[in-house]
Order: sequence, then structure tokens, then C-alpha cells
Amino acid sequence: MRQVLVRFWLAALPLAPLFGQLPDYYRTVDRLVWVVPDMDATVAGLKKLGFTNLRDQGEVELEWTAFRARPASGTMRLVSGRFADVAVHWLQPLGGSNAFQEFLEKKGGGVFSLMHRVPTKEAYEQELARLKDLGVGVLQSGFVESEGGNIYYAFLDTVAEGKYSLGLVHFSGGDEGPLFVPPENPSGRRVTQYAFVVRELEPVSAYWARLGFPAMSYTESPLHDRRYRGQPAAFEMRLGWQRHGKIPYEWILSLKGPDIYREHLEKHGEGFHHLAFSVQDMDAEIAEWTRLGFPEAMSGGWGEKGKPGSGRFAYMDTHALGGVDVELLWSYPK
Repeated sequence: MRQVLVRFWLAALPLAPLFGQLPDYYRTVDRLVWVVPDMDATVAGLKKLGFTNLRDQGEVELEWTAFRARPASGTMRLVSGRFADVAVHWLQPLGGSNAFQEFLEKKGGGVFSLMHRVPTKEAYEQELARLKDLGVGVLQSGFVESEGGNIYYAFLDTVAEGKYSLGLVHFSGGDEGPLFVPPENPSGRRVTQYAFVVRELEPVSAYWARLGFPAMSYTESPLHDRRYRGQPAAFEMRLGWQRHGKIPYEWILSLKGPDIYREHLEKHGEGFHHLAFSVQDMDAEIAEWTRLGFPEAMSGGWGEKGKPGSGRFAYMDTHALGGVDVELLWSYPK
């Protein structure tokens, strides 16, 4: 496999804070950074599901990267591509002192960061300064040398209270260089939800609200036809919603188990849990995912069956892809 050497340099710290309305670039998630323990298993699973638009970049060496204000070290295997329509960098850390290795050791894998593309270098520096003034430090940062212009990035130290690392990236020349993700989406699917599991909703909502994000709204809908690991179930959950972007964020608090949310908390702790797809034929989709080796883990319905406002959900066990499940959603036709 070819070796790719990408030099990461320390990003200059911004000098002045900027206050005001949350910048528009937070409305769109530009890409996910997804840490996996076994890249070969992840890639094989992605291809089985039709997510074939992948670019294996081999091993990437980290140099001159700032990790917790000290030089980072280590290598990682990097695959760039799309999970349906969402750009993703899958990383398998191979040792060293860096944020990805730390995440793998603590969490065992999963989505590490949701990244937002900042349009200008000035805006990038202003946002880092605004967050710094609010008490948010930089976990890892630097820039990547590219022929089209330097690529600046920062992962914020928001994991403890916010449950994932908020990521910023700026492409100074408009060229994504080694971070290029092919635009094609052969699967035809579109992600309709990013979801997280937590042990408490209100503190997480308050934390993001302090950083300028909208506070959560809450729902606790009656459920029916509940199943867990092939058996009738009685799980309950309370949901928090953030709708500041094009794709809603769902925050899940398990009220009664057993369920896959508690499974995730035991294996990985709080953080990113699943991505969701809307489907037209739930039974056919469940059968197809099961045939491909990703069976139903948990399912149920909401609302009054057969009436507007009702629907079904099914979680497919894609944990082998790297600590993240997929939820299929069907809504009664309007």
C-alpha cells in the first residue's frame, strides 16, 4: 500500500474574540471524522452496503501537530469517502500521542468530530477566539500543506461537556488537497439525522447554548410494537432536539431498558450513536440490511398506527463498521 506523508503545522492562535449570532456555517456539517479500530473491516462493511466511493490514502504521519498544546506524534491509516451523502474521513490510529489515538483508547471507536467549513481565515481565527473567550480550548489543531493553499483545522475540546469534538476547517485556496472527498453518492441515500446518547440532557443543552447553539427542545412520545434483539421490549427514552442546521441533532436519554442506547454507554460512553436514513418501505429495507449481515437490533413505532403523524423506526446493527449504528425511519405519508 502506498505511503502518504501529510505535514500538519501548528495553526496561529487568534488574537481577538468575536461575539454575536452563531455563524451560518454551523448550519451545515461539512464532514465527519470517524475513528475505527480495524480499517479493513470497516471498508469491507461499507462496500457491502453500497458505500463504495472510498479513497484509501494509506498511512499518514502526523508531524508538527498541536495536541493539548504540545507537539503531537503518531501515524494513522486514512480512508476518505462518503457515508451516503456525508463526507467522512475514517481514521485508524496506529500509535503515538494525538487526539485520535486518545479517542480510540477511551471510546473504542466512533464518530470523533462533526466538522464545519469556515469560509475565510479571518472568520476561522475569530471563531477560535470567540470560543476561547467562552472557556473552550483547542484539543488538536494545525494546518495541512496543499498545492492549492493551506488547509487549517481545529478540533475543539468540547468532548467532556458537549459529548463530541466540535471541528472547524478552512481551505485557504478552495482546494481540499489531501482532504479531498469524492462527491459521488452511489448509494443514493441521504442522511437525515445525527444522533447522540447521553446520561443527562439538560447539562448538555446548557453547554451548547452557552456556546451560542440553540437550547434543546424535548419530546417523549408513546411507543408501540417495541422490539429489542428479536424479542418484545418495553424500552422508553426522552429525546432532546437541536434544529439549528439542515440536519437535526437528536440527543437520547434512555429512561428504561434494556436497549441499544445503554449498550452504547457501556461500550463507548456518551457521544455519537447513529446516523439515520428515511426509507419508503421499512420491511423491505430491514430484510435487505439483514441479508447483507447487518440485522435489526431494536425497533418500534410512534403515533397512532395508520394515521398521519405516525411512523416506524428500526436500528440496524452496523456496529462492526466502527462503533456507529444506522437508524431507518419511515413516516406515514402526508
